[in-house]
Amino acid sequence: MVKQRVLLLGATGETGGSILNGLLEDTDSFDVEALVRPASTGKPQVQELSKRGVKIRSFDIGGSVDDVAKSLTGVDVLISAIDAMSQLAQLNLVTAAKQAGVKRFVPCGFITVVPPGGVMLLRDNKEEVYQLVRKLHLPYTIIDVGYWYQISFPGLPSGRVDYALVKPLDEIHAEGTAPNMLTDLRDVGRFVALIIKDPRSMNKYVACYGDVLSENEIFKIAEEMSGEVISRKYVPASEITATRDQYASAFKASPGDFMAQFMVTIQDYLYSKYVRGDNTPAYAAYLGYLDAKELYPDFRPRSFKDFMGDLLDGKAAKPYPHLGDWRDFAASKAE
Repeated sequence: MVKQRVLLLGATGETGGSILNGLLEDTDSFDVEALVRPASTGKPQVQELSKRGVKIRSFDIGGSVDDVAKSLTGVDVLISAIDAMSQLAQLNLVTAAKQAGVKRFVPCGFITVVPPGGVMLLRDNKEEVYQLVRKLHLPYTIIDVGYWYQISFPGLPSGRVDYALVKPLDEIHAEGTAPNMLTDLRDVGRFVALIIKDPRSMNKYVACYGDVLSENEIFKIAEEMSGEVISRKYVPASEITATRDQYASAFKASPGDFMAQFMVTIQDYLYSKYVRGDNTPAYAAYLGYLDAKELYPDFRPRSFKDFMGDLLDGKAAKPYPHLGDWRDFAASKAE
């Protein structure tokens, strides 16, 4: 079996780290390399990649197309897990990948299922990248993964799961009945490894998920497994919509304000997931996605109950562990 040479952008991030782990679990199929900025090669996280046997390619994706294309020589699959606020930085990479003859480009999807066209600013930025991919006739696969378990569970009165909370969650949105596709972050990379060696996923969208649950169901599972009663703050759909409109107006007035963009992204997620109800297998099928569960019936992603068991046993990992909470994360990105 001929191995695919996979170059991963964003290997030190949360999504990218999961993808890296998934690829390294299948060394019979992949030779894995990490793409990092020249200024980052000395960082401890990058040095740790080298210790794991990952070859480092260092170049500026914003350089000339010719230079970037040369730096992509020999790459079969290029995967981008670039950060959420830098989506358009992929445009240069797309053009260079086409010139370099990359056989499959996986742009930075990895979000909930949502249509383009004014529902989610983040999704619309991704669409600009996707359109260039198609315009250039670059082979691609777009992978979306729902919402992570790791940012979907409520806090407990005892504080037992606070160690893994990024943002305290006690809110039920729009009555809590909207089902949503959810995925354990640890399974994202395992899905990706299956998808990128599958010819059926070429030039397709693929939806991945471990469970489909409403907020009411999530809170019920958390209560049953913990034995605790969780307080709930109900946020009506009208309030979600009004708050989203407020932040959208603020960002329109100051389009260079990172914090405004960050807050728009959060509110867009709430609006799409709970008011519109986009993030479901049925809507994914309507939009033309392939269903990863149907493609890979032998693969068993972790269930939300599996995750809750790890969480209650103190075995879960907090995303962005080097940061205090979501406000710290936003502030760090704004610097």
